[in-house]
Amino acid sequence: MHFAICSSHFSYLNTPNFPPFITLLFNLSLFPLFSSAFFPPFKRKEETMVVHSQSAALDHCSLIKTCKPTTSVFKGIPVVDLRDPEAKNLIVKTCEEYGFFKLVNHGVPMEFFTRLEAEALKFFNLPQSDKDKAGPPDPFGYGFKKIGSNGDVGWVEYLLLNTNPQITSLKSLTVFRETPEIFRSAVNDYIQAVKRMTFEVVELLADGLKIEPRDALSRLLRDEKSDSCFRLNHYPPCPELQALGGRNLIGFGEHTDPQIISVLRSNNTSGLQICLRDKTWVSVPPDQTSFFINVGDALQVMTNGRLRSVRHRVLAESMRSRVSMIYFGGPPLSEKIAPLASLMAKGEESLYEEFTWWEYKTSAYKSRLGDYRLGLFEKKTGGAAGQ
Repeated sequence: MHFAICSSHFSYLNTPNFPPFITLLFNLSLFPLFSSAFFPPFKRKEETMVVHSQSAALDHCSLIKTCKPTTSVFKGIPVVDLRDPEAKNLIVKTCEEYGFFKLVNHGVPMEFFTRLEAEALKFFNLPQSDKDKAGPPDPFGYGFKKIGSNGDVGWVEYLLLNTNPQITSLKSLTVFRETPEIFRSAVNDYIQAVKRMTFEVVELLADGLKIEPRDALSRLLRDEKSDSCFRLNHYPPCPELQALGGRNLIGFGEHTDPQIISVLRSNNTSGLQICLRDKTWVSVPPDQTSFFINVGDALQVMTNGRLRSVRHRVLAESMRSRVSMIYFGGPPLSEKIAPLASLMAKGEESLYEEFTWWEYKTSAYKSRLGDYRLGLFEKKTGGAAGQ
């Protein structure tokens, strides 16, 4: 993933160089759209994400990567019903085969989806100058095209929020002065409901893997110091895509998610693609009533490669905007990431060097979005998991 400050999976990262007291500024109770003191804003002309002419569109797209069209639609998306008595086994099976599945009958009210989506669009439709008051991201806050600090860009704008309710953010004060109280309420309601559902999912996964204790994974997400985050992405339509000679414009470049698990919900606009084990890219049909669950890098290590994080990306659409909302469940910064003892067979060796979540974040912060970040932590002997 284009990691950097704002990557959809690294944007969640607190910058590795932040002093401890800065961490105390990042909080969901007022929402982390934080001060830019540590990162000077990148210069750009005042602009909106809406394009009005082909020449303007091509100018905006000049630094954004393109890719060859993908005609394959993934019709075999694994689906798990959260209320199915066999859910624990199905979750394990799909995570082993794909690192990805669609979750239905999840119990999160549809009204939470529609309300948050509506409020997010109100924010993204504000004048660019108003949105810029919540940026640039550091890593939290409002971001526009620039994905991190290492040169990655995409046809996307976003809000990145911390999910720790005990800390306060400075930029959030600005954001919520510019938006109605209902926006904060919509985000809060959605995140709390998705958290509860995610705890249930990872506990079922633990049951299926026979991990002991059952809360070995969920306790990391429930921890008051859990380094989790929440991201709202907006991919505006790009009507001038035909000027790119039939190639697709990258909305968010290919990457894996670094955390334990990520939970995605989007509107009914397509764009999401995943990479299968044979390196084939396939499009995932949208479903605005369901969640899509991704295995993250940390979970790949904790299962010693038995479950694999899924590489994915988002492509821009020509006529419709895409809105997605993603909860990234991460462990506390000090947590040691290593294969769980209850999953290791007798005599089995770890494929990875032990590291803390903070160490992995620090390393990933220096990477590009599409880099294979776990490679730096694989043991050089005894066989590595590889990509």
